[in-house]
Amino acid sequence: MCELFGVSASVPVRVNGLLKEFFSHSTEHPNGWGMATFHGNAASLEKEPEPAFRSDYLKARLAHPLETEGMIAHIRKATVGSTDYGNCHPFVQRDSFGRCWTLAHNGTMFRCPALAPYQYVQEGCTDSERLLCCLLDRLNGAAAEAGRELTAEERFHFLDSFVCEMTPGNKMNFLLYDGEHLYVHTNYANSLYVARVANGALFATTPLGRHRWTPVTFTTLCAYKAGQLVYIGTNHGNEYIDNEADTHFLFLDYAAL
Repeated sequence: MCELFGVSASVPVRVNGLLKEFFSHSTEHPNGWGMATFHGNAASLEKEPEPAFRSDYLKARLAHPLETEGMIAHIRKATVGSTDYGNCHPFVQRDSFGRCWTLAHNGTMFRCPALAPYQYVQEGCTDSERLLCCLLDRLNGAAAEAGRELTAEERFHFLDSFVCEMTPGNKMNFLLYDGEHLYVHTNYANSLYVARVANGALFATTPLGRHRWTPVTFTTLCAYKAGQLVYIGTNHGNEYIDNEADTHFLFLDYAAL
């Protein structure tokens, strides 16, 4: 299973120590790393298809102060898609109004035929990238129907409905940023935590450092802005539980890498 790390804050947070600890877990998650820092409606994306613990670039990057108000980072343990650059998270796309969306996903879409058409338009071959393609395609359709860009509240309700539809039978832990809000979701027990810090919030698959970590609200989409929880969605109850059939699927797919 992959790991996620995220930041939402009202002032820049120094993250070097947290990232060094986070990326040290790449010994168990060796199939690529990535991180995106946010600057308004733009994302600065850095990623490589090699283990983070072997990356000279990442070592040099973290040797200098890194402060950010918004970030998503990911280390990959591949389940769907080969270990190429195009399959490293996060994924970044813009919607029809130019809004920048950034997704890192920790999970697998086992039962989701709605994603199948997007294998022909995506750059890589992961189900996670297809998930983002599908989301933005539908979002663009909703905006076209409205004749304008959706408001922040409308975007949240749209995404809440999308998550409720997509979660049955699928593992959907993710961090998603839309240039304004950081959306946080987990439906796999004990796999995503939040810690409050001065002027912000941190998110991680595995608790890091000496912060006080608590589980993220379960099976419920949440949206943070500048470190504050501003929207909370539907408790859809679609918990993902490991099962033999899905484990067999992962074994076959991973063997093909």
